[in-house]
Amino acid sequence: MRASIFNWLKKEVFPSWQLYLFLIPATVYIIIFAYVPMAGVQIAFKNFNFNLGIWGSEWIGLDNFRRFFDSYQFTTLIWNTISLSVYSLLISFPLPILFALVLNSFTGQKFKKLVQSVSYMPHFISTVVIVGMLVQLFNPRTGAFGALYTFFSGELLADAFANPGAFQHLYVWSGIWQGIGWSSIIYIAALSSVDEHLHEAAQIDGASRLQRVRHIDFPSILPTATIMLILAVGNIMEVGFEKVFLMQNELNISKSEVISTYVYKVGLTIGSGDFSFATAIGLFNSLINFVLLIMVNYAAKKFSDTSLW
Repeated sequence: MRASIFNWLKKEVFPSWQLYLFLIPATVYIIIFAYVPMAGVQIAFKNFNFNLGIWGSEWIGLDNFRRFFDSYQFTTLIWNTISLSVYSLLISFPLPILFALVLNSFTGQKFKKLVQSVSYMPHFISTVVIVGMLVQLFNPRTGAFGALYTFFSGELLADAFANPGAFQHLYVWSGIWQGIGWSSIIYIAALSSVDEHLHEAAQIDGASRLQRVRHIDFPSILPTATIMLILAVGNIMEVGFEKVFLMQNELNISKSEVISTYVYKVGLTIGSGDFSFATAIGLFNSLINFVLLIMVNYAAKKFSDTSLW
């Protein structure tokens, strides 16, 4: 056993020891900030007490999970989280692919670079600023959209942030505007590696631009798109906390209360501080993501040659 390990080190590790040396900081970082905190997961199965600490708190088993499942907010939280995530996935996943394919079809390099630069810029705007822009834009009296609506219709626009039905649309489509350019980078990079001789041969055979996109460009980015889809589905329950919380108010909370905001309120707000209950909800959320990741990866591996493992 020792001899085999030494032979492996001598054959695989020692010749490239510099690369493994560079790998050490990243490995240490992951261990400290990803694996060591997993010890705190046991809080979900305990009645956590600050004075007793994690290890000394009373073990109560699955009581925190039962409490969440029996909660009157359970159905609402699950539905709001899943519906918002699926809506966002259905829109935000294909649009960057379409944007990359359209952008790649442009022949003018200067125009292509200009469009890329302009589409990337919103990604670097703070979420707080984005929400502030939405509030100003859709203000019924002073907002640009509200003013135009009043000018053409003669009626005052209803406050979009006070309408629960408008919350998901505002959240998803503002996210598309902010992230479509940045999300398309990986697909543009994949398209740049396509052999130009394939396009030249297709043109000689009389293929149109649309046919070349369908039979050359799209298949070339399909493996990348499959991996991105697996990762996206694996995070389908992880709705962005910051943006949802900033857009949330008492009037739209029936649609805007998701698992991440509920965990924050239960675990960290003054007057609540129920760490055990919040940890149990977070663990349940992560478990769903893990199961979905396994299922989608299995399906991708079965129906294609691309998967995470």
